[in-house]
Amino acid sequence: MPPMTLLSRRTVLSGLAAGSALSLAPMRFASAQTAAPIKLGFQVHRTGIGAGYGRWYERVATAAAARMNGMGGINGRPVELVFEDDGTDPKRGAEVVDKLVSQHGVDLIFGSLFSHVVIGSAPRAGELKVPYLPCSEGYHVASGMLNRWCLQPGISDVRAQVSAMAPWVTQNLGKKVTMVFPDYAFGHDHRDYFTEAVAAQGGEVIAKIGIPPTETSFTRYFPQIPAETEVLYHVMVGPSVLTFVKELGEFYGAGNGPQIFGFIDSLEGVDLASPGLEFLEGSHFWEGHCRHKQPDAPAWEAEYRAAVGVDDNGASLADPKDVATYAHMFSVWETLSTIKKGMEAAGYQSTADRQKFVEAVEAMTTLEAGLDHVQGAKVFNGKTHQVFSTQFISKVEAGKLARVHTTSIEDGLYPDAVDYTAQSF
Repeated sequence: MPPMTLLSRRTVLSGLAAGSALSLAPMRFASAQTAAPIKLGFQVHRTGIGAGYGRWYERVATAAAARMNGMGGINGRPVELVFEDDGTDPKRGAEVVDKLVSQHGVDLIFGSLFSHVVIGSAPRAGELKVPYLPCSEGYHVASGMLNRWCLQPGISDVRAQVSAMAPWVTQNLGKKVTMVFPDYAFGHDHRDYFTEAVAAQGGEVIAKIGIPPTETSFTRYFPQIPAETEVLYHVMVGPSVLTFVKELGEFYGAGNGPQIFGFIDSLEGVDLASPGLEFLEGSHFWEGHCRHKQPDAPAWEAEYRAAVGVDDNGASLADPKDVATYAHMFSVWETLSTIKKGMEAAGYQSTADRQKFVEAVEAMTTLEAGLDHVQGAKVFNGKTHQVFSTQFISKVEAGKLARVHTTSIEDGLYPDAVDYTAQSF
């Protein structure tokens, strides 16, 4: 890792009502060299298995851009978001990259979550020499699989997440682990790196059960779980996650079976009070950002929730049954904050400055916690283009998620596998 130096924080006009903040925008924009907007392409999962995430990612992006424009935009120019649906499909993902660049003339592209879409899209971004910033968790960026135009500054990756949490899991829940995961790149990262991290703690993953992410019923997989399993580690994605967890509960029944440790992906966008989830009481989840507002939440948490339209329970202010994908969607907000900082550091004026933008982000080291980085402080590794952060382990108590452990950033660090800065553009 490069030595850490603090980035200076830009003044945040907190406390202004949205209307009054936006009313200042025309005067500020008028001072820029051009009034043309900076166009940011958003590769959004509006349809396909990622649609539940995509809906909230789009809401957060819209809220973050509105806040940014209320503060004067980027380099005195307004920010315009251009959304294109990739269908959560890797082939369409590459086509969306093409469309955003050739038809819409965007300055850069960000927003994709599902790892197979990122992997399918990133090569085209490299060919077009356009910055591509996924809001994903796969190890694909830091592994060196992609290219210098791809950066992930808004959320930590799976390898860091599981490396940080494995010690707590093995020390508190058990050492004989069975894993249930989606059978594609994201799930394979869990399989490979949690297995490695558990072994480093003297534990063992005794069974690995991969399930197609498009599966709609799961009961036939559960008999594969060995009887000696002490910890059942689950991470599932897609529209059938509620079915997965309900069927898991039916399989074990109340008070039976191993300790359960899940990634909240298995219940993102799902109300924990849903019928059939009672058996989860006392089980544990990873959260990237705590869905239920914690008693010691920082001051900016309330402002962030209000901006993205989410209440203290992690549901929409307009509909308490509409539960947000809260553990992941902060990555969109934070990626936009980093885009602003990178463009301003680069003196970004046009697409001719794309390389300068990438180099400016590569030069970043620490990102301070605050309204720009609501999940917490982060360290950015300019060589691997990957950010590192704290992780949260929460326990289900009375139908809510209560944080019981916070890892350190250092817990998730691992050796560099690539130095993108040594690659040509």
